[in-house]
Amino acid sequence: MEIKRVWTCKDVVFAEGGLPALKPVTRVAACAVIANPFAGEAQDDLSELIGFGAELGELLVKEAKALLPGPAISYGKAAIVGTSGDIEHAAAILHPRMGKPMRDAIGGGQAIIPSNVKIGAVGSAIDVPLGHKDDVWSFDQIDTLGVMVPNAPRPDEIVVIVALADGGRPRPRVAKSGAVPPATAV
Repeated sequence: MEIKRVWTCKDVVFAEGGLPALKPVTRVAACAVIANPFAGEAQDDLSELIGFGAELGELLVKEAKALLPGPAISYGKAAIVGTSGDIEHAAAILHPRMGKPMRDAIGGGQAIIPSNVKIGAVGSAIDVPLGHKDDVWSFDQIDTLGVMVPNAPRPDEIVVIVALADGGRPRPRVAKSGAVPPATAV
């Protein structure tokens, strides 16, 4: 499989909605632009993509982790398939094997890794869902990171994304029970 580019982004949030963050939150994404070997052809055997998912997971989580100032608390993954591809091409990369290297690298990962996939043209953006790595019901970490890789994906490419964050939403005020006052800054 051919990796054409690796692109990263880092978002540090100091305030949200006119209020200061309880503590700055850093959200990062590492993205690989890869050649889609099945673009433009009907193919039921996607095993080549499934195996590549583990490799990409290992590479991208390492790249993302290097951008975080603290340990990863939440994670997510996503893919944008170029217009000559199939949504199953993204599913084959993201779901069967990508999660294990991500979990190994961040130490934990009891919770499912939230994901999102879509077909898109060059310049398409995607919202990568984020969730707590060990507790799917930790509402403070339920968030998203919008990602767009310049000049990608071309019709025969796939953009594969791993996102990590060292905190949750900058000023969380919602719990399972409803609205709650924000916790004090740490």
